[in-house]
Amino acid sequence: MTGAPPPDLADLGWDDFFAGQLREDDTNLTPMRLSEVRRNRVVALGTVGATELALPGDILTTHLAVGDWVLADLDVGRVARALDRRAGMHRKSVSHRGQSQLIAANVDALFITTSCNADFNLPRLERYVALALEAGAKPVILITKADKPESGSAETYATRARTISDRADVIALNAKSPDDTAQLAQYCGTGQTVALLGSSGVGKSTLANALTGQKLAVGAVRDEDAKGRHTTTARSLHRMHQGGWLIDTPGMREIGLHDVGEGIDLLFDDLTELATQCKFRDCAHQGEPGCAIQGAIDAGDLDAARFERWQKLKSEDAHNTETIAETRTRGKAFARQIKMAKRQKSGPKR
Repeated sequence: MTGAPPPDLADLGWDDFFAGQLREDDTNLTPMRLSEVRRNRVVALGTVGATELALPGDILTTHLAVGDWVLADLDVGRVARALDRRAGMHRKSVSHRGQSQLIAANVDALFITTSCNADFNLPRLERYVALALEAGAKPVILITKADKPESGSAETYATRARTISDRADVIALNAKSPDDTAQLAQYCGTGQTVALLGSSGVGKSTLANALTGQKLAVGAVRDEDAKGRHTTTARSLHRMHQGGWLIDTPGMREIGLHDVGEGIDLLFDDLTELATQCKFRDCAHQGEPGCAIQGAIDAGDLDAARFERWQKLKSEDAHNTETIAETRTRGKAFARQIKMAKRQKSGPKR
């Protein structure tokens, strides 16, 4: 963004959803969109350009994500309050059991990157698609390195990806080819926001460079397993050539789902509909009489492996959602105990 004029609010994605949250006493506050979330501060974009802001005591950086909108008090350089997000993308935290991790907020399309090699993994792609659908974002599966597929052709990989869901767009491309990346223009226009997710070593930085014109460093890729190091270590917001915004993220090979039940239902909408035809409402699809799911598998109309992936995702989502909810409940109860203990220690007010 060096040398570019500050964007206006509409360029950044501001619309009636966010404007409707303004109050009469907000006249001295400035709407801004988060471009970076650091340890205890944030960087936000607005009509005044990029500004570093402190956070009040009641807002933690773990409560915010790149793409969120806030109201800033520029006189003191501080966030006054965060606006409700239209939708957020989150996963079960890898490093902290019983916690969730925000990935991005207010995203219109999710670019799910994989490649024509050993990284291609159908179950992992399904997880990303479920995440996108839960957040109300358009899932777009980008299969990179189409110019040098490891086996077969790039179209072979694309055909497999299209079996995931007709709600997802699938594009095989060479991220270094301007003609190939031009296919993504429809998702990248003014006011639109795209998040870029996927494993390390699949050309995410190369694709980010092509979309933004910025020279983001690219880590080395090991030939023996197609893995690599994505040099992005934090999520950040970048303006794209087409006028929209790209949220780049660190590479992640593991994505634990939680609270994405609706996304899973949309991803497997055919199975969700088929399950309503079972004889028993609480059918577990494990041999009960009149089970429409097992009937379809026996008839060869349903792939048993796909059914198993559906069951696995639903079970994982339910378990993680319950675990995180229990952790939050315990945390709130502990906070109340601490507050009560402090009151008792200080004694009654005089």
